[in-house]
Amino acid sequence: MRKILGLSSPTVLALAVALATAMLATAATGPANFNASARHGNDAEDAIAVNPTNPSNVVVMSTLPDPDVVSGLSEEVSFNGGKTWTRRVIGAPGDDLGNICCDEQLAWDHYGNLWMTYLLNFPNNNVFVALSTDGGLSFGKVAEIVPTTPAGSRSPSNSAVKRLHTPDNNPNIYGDQPSISTGPNSVWVSYTSVPSEVIQAFGASVSGLGQFGTFGGLETVPTSAGRGDYGDTAVGPNGQVLVTYQDAVNGQGGAHIYTALDPDGLGPRGFDNPQLLAKTNVGGFDYIPAQQHRSVDAEANLAWDRSGGPHTGRVYAIWTQESSNESDNTDIMFQYSDDNGTTWTPAVKLNDDRTANSQFNPAIALDQASGDVAVSWYDARNDQGTGGSGDTDGVPNNDVQIWATDSTNGGATFAPNFRVSAGTSNADDAQSFFDYGDYTHAAFQSGAFYPAWSDNSNSTRDNPDGALHQLDAYTARVAIP
Repeated sequence: MRKILGLSSPTVLALAVALATAMLATAATGPANFNASARHGNDAEDAIAVNPTNPSNVVVMSTLPDPDVVSGLSEEVSFNGGKTWTRRVIGAPGDDLGNICCDEQLAWDHYGNLWMTYLLNFPNNNVFVALSTDGGLSFGKVAEIVPTTPAGSRSPSNSAVKRLHTPDNNPNIYGDQPSISTGPNSVWVSYTSVPSEVIQAFGASVSGLGQFGTFGGLETVPTSAGRGDYGDTAVGPNGQVLVTYQDAVNGQGGAHIYTALDPDGLGPRGFDNPQLLAKTNVGGFDYIPAQQHRSVDAEANLAWDRSGGPHTGRVYAIWTQESSNESDNTDIMFQYSDDNGTTWTPAVKLNDDRTANSQFNPAIALDQASGDVAVSWYDARNDQGTGGSGDTDGVPNNDVQIWATDSTNGGATFAPNFRVSAGTSNADDAQSFFDYGDYTHAAFQSGAFYPAWSDNSNSTRDNPDGALHQLDAYTARVAIP
């Protein structure tokens, strides 16, 4: 502790005790949690974005997986940093956006455009883009892209996807798990074309609020290093585009994680051959106690620094490892690249627990105002099956909380893990085949980090289904100094 000049020893001691008490209280309580959806039924696969032109403007979306929901997404909009929300369902029958199934993702650009990609219920198999120019209060459909099977791309015999409401033996070509990202003057979407399991991407130029070019120029990642799914998209400071994915789309035997670069973005070059990022023991459908119905995948995600700070051009990757295979001891791994994904730093583990429990569905976000990066994930570290605040049912490793960490020096070091969620959730109690879903997301803007997650702890006391029943969409504002 620093010396405090000019104060007596008893005063110094009193100040030290007060400071320690305050720090312990902060650690115990964590950031205020917000129940964004506060609705009956389950919310899963949560998306979130924060407006860089108005950082108090936060939008949350989630898939509605319950069988009685024909179509639609839960959407919540806040203009005061999450304190209050305007709530509605979009993509329900009769909506101009279509009958939305799932797999929604969000990305805000520096002009104030909020972009969304999503999928519709079958029989429509295409990938859609919608745009909001009023902070998320309304959306209009702006693109519909038809997935293709390029010449020479035969369908793998063991093709499988996690899409909601997928029919058995569907003969059509369709998109799965699209992701969306914005750059200085463009917006990009990548997805998997099923059943060929090739990664495809498309983009458009953006020049102002509501001003954008035609979406098109569909590009396919070369299949020289395998096919895959369950990936992400990032746009670099010069408009270059990086995608990531894993090659095993089912099973529990592990996977290779790849990245592929389009060095000129909207230019004519297209994607280079994929590069191996990592090998993981997490397969495409890897079952763990906390996600025993839906399963998990490695869920590789990207974030690219365009902040203008000392690490501009650095691209970050996170993914999930299991040590050893089928141990359920899954961990969140981190790497970065300073050469557009050609080479990567050795993988380091972000979760600092000393347990063999599961961490899964990680989300990464980068504050383009500062270059700081933060990561959050579902975490079962406090569920040893022996009771206490981290255990709801006496069964180990099936209850989760949301934990996170951050780096203010380009990923050289990370802060000790901190707990974000005030309560503890259990997916089994949601009585949904979908559990928490395949992914979750986070947003980071102007020093405020917003993880999104599905939660049935009812820690905020406003879940209309009560505690340990259906899942609501939650977030929290975490101040990163």
